[in-house]
Amino acid sequence: MLHSLIRDFLKLRLCTTLQVREKGHLSRPHLRNPSWFLRKERKMRDNLITSENKSFVQEIVHDVYGQPSIIKGVQSYSQKCQTQLVKTEDLEVQPWTPYARRTGLIARKIGQYPLWLKNGEKIRTTLLHVVENYAIKYTPPEEYKPAHRPKMAELNKYGCLLVGAESCDPSILTKEYCNLFKNSGVMPKRHLARFIISPSAAITPGTPLNANHFRVGDYVDVRGKTVDHGFQGVVKRHGFKGMPASHGVTKTHRRPGNIGGGGEKGRVWPGTKLPGHMGNRWRKAKGLRIWRINNKYNVLWVQGSAIPGSTNGLVYIYDTILPLRRHKIPPPFPTALNDPEGCEDVWFEDVHNFKSETITFKPEEQN
Repeated sequence: MLHSLIRDFLKLRLCTTLQVREKGHLSRPHLRNPSWFLRKERKMRDNLITSENKSFVQEIVHDVYGQPSIIKGVQSYSQKCQTQLVKTEDLEVQPWTPYARRTGLIARKIGQYPLWLKNGEKIRTTLLHVVENYAIKYTPPEEYKPAHRPKMAELNKYGCLLVGAESCDPSILTKEYCNLFKNSGVMPKRHLARFIISPSAAITPGTPLNANHFRVGDYVDVRGKTVDHGFQGVVKRHGFKGMPASHGVTKTHRRPGNIGGGGEKGRVWPGTKLPGHMGNRWRKAKGLRIWRINNKYNVLWVQGSAIPGSTNGLVYIYDTILPLRRHKIPPPFPTALNDPEGCEDVWFEDVHNFKSETITFKPEEQN
């Protein structure tokens, strides 16, 4: 009797252990979003608010953040009280080193424009408008613990800088989202981006980031999301030639044709070019030279016409990671703190400036 009870008890323990092992999906790590991933817009509508209350709310916004104004080509607010709201202490400026990692900028792709070199060669450029960038928050390396680890070596040596772009009306945002900008002293921003930087390149929250963060002649990497074309065939997606329009071709004019796969390995190999979803993927164009900078409107003329992203889409600009195109001389470190005076337009030395005189006339001296 005793042996039968012990045998049944051991079977019960073994069965319980197997049930616990089968529930391994319950112990997986849960998604932990960063601290700035908060609900942005309120769900409450303004349908029940009278016109007098709407004007009263707008008056409070204008008293705190200033009147609406256009700053460097971007609709914003004057922010007359920005210096009074900043509560952070200034960080010590450290010298630049070749392996220091600076912050990037948030820009908007506004179109393409040709330029000509002094030897007559035509180059195609893309215009990137830096849309009112401000440093929002800096997280030191010992406190930065990302939920999704970026693909970079020695991440524990770098910090995280949160940058915001494009001011918006704070009355349509949630209280939690507006609290992200409390210590920076700037208006709530519509777009946020994270940049991995070195501790020596830390920037005080509330510092503006302009186009003079880069220089003409520097090489940058531009990251953007490609245009979403939806589900496309092989002709548009991969550039297949297709088959003839006649001479025995029936209903296979734009089909991929034979994809192989016979005999023992009768399967579709991974990476085969087939129809599928095209676009809507993050891509990075590396090693692009800056040919021209307009400091009045914060516009960069960047090499090439194949920068990922649609017109008026957001892109992120970094210092290039290509070893042969890195900075040879110290750049503005950690950023350019003052706007340049007297140089509204800066051209690269090899680019022909159409604003300059090319033909001069001097009257002949009469004897």
